[in-house]
Amino acid sequence: MAKNDEETVSRRHFLKNTGLVAGGVVGGSLLGGLFTNQFLTREETPTKDVAQEEPLQDARMFFSRREDFEVLKAATERIFPKDDNGPGAIELGVPYFIDKQLAGAWGNNAKEYMRDPFYQTQQTHDYQHKDSEQDKSGPNTSTKAPTPTPRYQSRLNRGEIFIQGLRKMDQVSQKQFNVNFVDATEDQQDEVLQAFENGEVDMQGVAAVTFFNLLLQTTIEGVYADPLYGGNKNMMAWKMKEYPGPRLAYINEIDSDEFIVMDPISLRDYQS
Repeated sequence: MAKNDEETVSRRHFLKNTGLVAGGVVGGSLLGGLFTNQFLTREETPTKDVAQEEPLQDARMFFSRREDFEVLKAATERIFPKDDNGPGAIELGVPYFIDKQLAGAWGNNAKEYMRDPFYQTQQTHDYQHKDSEQDKSGPNTSTKAPTPTPRYQSRLNRGEIFIQGLRKMDQVSQKQFNVNFVDATEDQQDEVLQAFENGEVDMQGVAAVTFFNLLLQTTIEGVYADPLYGGNKNMMAWKMKEYPGPRLAYINEIDSDEFIVMDPISLRDYQS
């Protein structure tokens, strides 16, 4: 046999064998079963990956550090805790709702004007307070700060604010109570949140109250938003409020004198 013929046969033999392995093991053919089953006893069965059983909604997209996400979970649960009326923020999937919002255009402020100057609300209030004091004592020679506007007042995007804020919450908890935020008692966690709400915590590039307001806003949105967006799992928050969901019309019910309780429907119900 010529040398070229030997090389051709060798290549065919190689491709044939590797093709069987790739197709057998990956595709789950008989050959794949022979490779895997020889390591199993009669009592052993292949275990199913637990992560595959979890809904895709319960997967982090923005938070790469689990520690940050755990702080977020604990904080949202204190803002909207579980009680006798129904589930809390964690059970409703609020942390994953916030995670998905931060992973998109809203989280990186893609559609917003983000050029300076930036004036924090608290700083503006301080300027106005000084100006009012000078008005009582005599002519005002100071430079007044611009009037507060609804425009976003930080060079940081929302994702950066959340990362810095959550880590700062952990630092404050460790400093005050010598314990991580997630391990602190509910009263201690409330004290940390109250400090942010009152603007008593120093943050870089943004006021602490701004972070707290974002956390509060997104928590409530995650509780009552349509489940299509990741929160309000199984429409449990709507059921607590007896909210029927986004209905096309109430023609058949509008003339009724009685209060009608309807099973809520989601936007998903219109996508069958």
